[in-house]
Amino acid sequence: MLTTLKNAFKIKEIRDKILFTFAMLVVIRIGSQLPVPGVNGEYFKSWFAAQSDGAFSFFDAITGGSFLNMSILALNISPYITSSIIMQLLTIAIPKLEEMQRDGEDGRKKIIAITRYVTVALALLQSTAMSIGFGRQGYLTEFTALNVITSIVTLTAGSAFLMWVGERITEKGIGNGISIVLVINIISRLPEDLGNLFEQFVFGKAPATAILAAVIIFAIIIAMVVLVIILNDGVRKIPVQYANKVQGRKMVGGNTSSIPLKVNTSGVIPVIFAQSLLQLPIYISSFAGYKGTGVWSEILKYLNSGYWCNPSQLKYSVGLLVYIVLIVCFAYFYTSITFNPLMIADNMKKQGGFIPGIRPGKPTSDYLNKVLNYIVFVGAVGLTIIAVLPYIFSGVFGANVSFGGTSLIIIVSVILETMKQLESQMLVRNYKGFLES
Repeated sequence: MLTTLKNAFKIKEIRDKILFTFAMLVVIRIGSQLPVPGVNGEYFKSWFAAQSDGAFSFFDAITGGSFLNMSILALNISPYITSSIIMQLLTIAIPKLEEMQRDGEDGRKKIIAITRYVTVALALLQSTAMSIGFGRQGYLTEFTALNVITSIVTLTAGSAFLMWVGERITEKGIGNGISIVLVINIISRLPEDLGNLFEQFVFGKAPATAILAAVIIFAIIIAMVVLVIILNDGVRKIPVQYANKVQGRKMVGGNTSSIPLKVNTSGVIPVIFAQSLLQLPIYISSFAGYKGTGVWSEILKYLNSGYWCNPSQLKYSVGLLVYIVLIVCFAYFYTSITFNPLMIADNMKKQGGFIPGIRPGKPTSDYLNKVLNYIVFVGAVGLTIIAVLPYIFSGVFGANVSFGGTSLIIIVSVILETMKQLESQMLVRNYKGFLES
């Protein structure tokens, strides 16, 4: 990784892209500290500290602390992420959007434009709910129409601005803009989280206990990072043989290729889906100012990750079991809508390709389905381990941090992908230099 960065800085074109990306990230961090006009920051920090459920901790982590600071970038890119997921699902369900996706570059541009509009609409909806819902509880210094409108416009504009910044990084920077914005937000919280862990388990302890605790903390983090890398890079390659055929006077074909099926075919999406589904009732109750007791309060505790794996309240860990089931189900669901074995089998048949030992057509589709189901299960188990471990340590040892397995998956995946893009750009640049010389 360090060698790749060192070599990248030697090429002016790529160096300029890296510096541009860095400048945009500095702008984001500055914006994360600018408060929304008319907001009572102290009230919001007190309210956030009183939330024992941890439902907002991950949201605050992916916003880089902007949510806790209630800055102009409080919503951050969460509306864009939600919009992208919605568009990806709708592309499968709506034939018109599916047709756009097949139209190449023009179709892709149209889908991106629609995604932008959906992002602004979601940001407007979220900012309205926050401004009115929290505003009645003391979130605004004065609950007036002007302050509510100012808050709504500022939060919506902040989210739209970050979307624009992400697209500029993709266009003029090193690429992968939105993902890089997300990663820098999460990384910005890591020093504080590690500081909290060391203060809780290392500082003030006996030397032997402190050293052992520090070694365990780093060992767990390194082990999870290695597991994420293995899960991210794991690929099952299915060999494909192309038959010989005559074109004019030439014999073409006869070559061998492969279909790479990633072990983690759905990425971090199943975890985000599962978290969002479980935490939605908690979000709604918090925005509505619900502080009651009874059956609904008890249900919220089961959905509440802050109560999971607590030895004194093990019954609430049923919510963790539901979380695990949801991750596995969403892994199969998301893979089923993004990977079409029947279409791949048909395309292979048209191009004269076949999997050795498997007949073309439906047998090929059935074989791909069988392999895919096995791979998805392995990937889902790996995702579950990474996602659940932080909750276990949090519940048993009280190690509360804003980042968890989901954050590590995002960080490692984006960094690996960005390094691959840099290496690809350097390779292209070297070929250009070779041809020009």
